[in-house]
Amino acid sequence: QVQLVESGGGLAQAGGSLRLSCAASGSSFSINAMGWYRQAPGKQRELVASITSAGTTNYADSVKGRFTISRDNAKNTVYLQMNSLKLEDTAVYYCVRWMYPVVVGTPNYWGQGTQVTVSS
Repeated sequence: QVQLVESGGGLAQAGGSLRLSCAASGSSFSINAMGWYRQAPGKQRELVASITSAGTTNYADSVKGRFTISRDNAKNTVYLQMNSLKLEDTAVYYCVRWMYPVVVGTPNYWGQGTQVTVSS
């Protein structure tokens, strides 16, 4: 069974930085696309970033140039480095996994989420 556990959320000031981590259980981590979604109260969930097994990345327009997704296959971990944080980045962030070879649509697995709150 796949389990995704997020960490690294918390409070940050606008303009500051946070790094989210997602530890994934199970085998074959390296062949699966991974990503981060976020959802703020009253808003639609949004795909923030994704990364394929080949290392190809994709970002929401709202975070391009500020966020970086990466993965460490040896540690079965995916990261989201968030720089230049804005108030609108406040949301619950979810680590997600797509089952190989899918890289689009609704992810197959979701973590429990970690809260990110950005203040002035």
